[in-house]
Amino acid sequence: MPFKIIASQCTGCSACEPLCPNVAIYEKGGTFTIDPKKCTECVGYFDEPQCVAVCPVDDTCVVDTSWPRRQASA
Repeated sequence: MPFKIIASQCTGCSACEPLCPNVAIYEKGGTFTIDPKKCTECVGYFDEPQCVAVCPVDDTCVVDTSWPRRQASA
């Protein structure tokens, strides 16, 4: 499942955007959004999702359960 950013909690700090290996994070209306079609949960790049690792506000980058779980390529 890709991640999503809870807009009401996003401070707009932009810490997550440059760390996304899939360029899935972009600014929209002063907060950041994750494109679920591009998000791979950082599988194959990092041990943990970088948006979660760098976000200064706990539980702002969360799993979007409305999308299927991603699998690493073999």
